[in-house]
Amino acid sequence: MKTKSSAKKRFKLTGTGKIKRKHAFKSHILTKKSKKRKLALTHDGLVHKADENNVKVMLRLK
Repeated sequence: MKTKSSAKKRFKLTGTGKIKRKHAFKSHILTKKSKKRKLALTHDGLVHKADENNVKVMLRLK
């Protein structure tokens, strides 16, 4: 089975098996957003536990 190309571009596995993701709302229309908000969006987040199984299926890890 092939991995979903969209998923492999968006998610990375950490060493402990969690799934890293980027934040949305950081690509355009940035002038009205505060520095604090843009800085917070810069840092990677983790995929929520409720979504983890779906992402693992897309990455063919499950």
